[in-house]
Amino acid sequence: MRPGLVLAVGPNGVGKTNLLEAIHVATQGFSPRTRADAQLVRFGDDGARAAVTGHRGEVGIEIELTIRPGEGKRARLNGAQLRAAEQLRSAVSTLVFTPDRLGVVKGAPAARRAYFDRVLGRLLPARANLSAEYGAAVAQRNAALRRAASGYSSRGAVEPWSDRVATLGAELVTSRIEAIEILSPAFAERAGELGLPEAAIRYEGDPPTREALDAVLARDLERGTTSLGPHVDDVLLSSSARDLRSFGSQGEQRLALLALLLAEAEAITARSGVPPLLLLDDVLSELDPARRLLLAERVRVAGQALITATDAAMLPADPDQLLEVTPGAAVEAGR
Repeated sequence: MRPGLVLAVGPNGVGKTNLLEAIHVATQGFSPRTRADAQLVRFGDDGARAAVTGHRGEVGIEIELTIRPGEGKRARLNGAQLRAAEQLRSAVSTLVFTPDRLGVVKGAPAARRAYFDRVLGRLLPARANLSAEYGAAVAQRNAALRRAASGYSSRGAVEPWSDRVATLGAELVTSRIEAIEILSPAFAERAGELGLPEAAIRYEGDPPTREALDAVLARDLERGTTSLGPHVDDVLLSSSARDLRSFGSQGEQRLALLALLLAEAEAITARSGVPPLLLLDDVLSELDPARRLLLAERVRVAGQALITATDAAMLPADPDQLLEVTPGAAVEAGR
């Protein structure tokens, strides 16, 4: 792939999405589709390998990732073995749009929390592990609640974990809100261009406090689970004060997801000086020609983008590179 806008075309079922997924796995260490590594290996094969070369700014990058069921993933970055394949995401920023990711807008709150925690990690790398640390503290408090409720320990055993949940939870809520504030101006602008007026992102939840956790302790002991904190919060995506989860059409939900992606790409570029790689699968099919042209203009200046489509005519602009995808191969048009 050359820098700029790359368009990969071919009939349905020839492997365009597989190409996009392979690039995501190679640059991020995980699939946007599944967390089951075995599903990434072709049926009948005993392993898979993905390798990419490119540049991050002026620095060359070579990545090789191998997958063997039962052994996990192994990744090498510029020849050095990484402790975990997921470390690749700190070297390369890759953002992906696929139709099945509409759950970020229309799905349950957990999908939005997970999405914005990944955004948080990319925009504020020093706090990338905060969500995992908070989740571990909640798990420990839940375990202490169940032990106390069963009589194996006292309520006092819950207190240290209530302190930990309150401290980390407050940090996580503050960080999520900061990340949303970074995204919000560009999201509103890009969504407006795409046809979603007065688009906004709002965090729904308050930082947990020790006092609040103590107030619900009796209920938490009865249920064996922590009932308040950022693990039950939500993020509202709206247009003209309409909650797009409940009152947005599928087309509007797609536009909101696309606007989020473009806004994050701009934020990453502004903060790091290096634009992310954009992978946009079947993004053109439900856009009218004017919005397709607008998207092409936006992603062309955003860095490098790979868009998949069934026909080159779906993109009303000349790509910098046109790939023709057939089963098992992707070759530059005219070669």
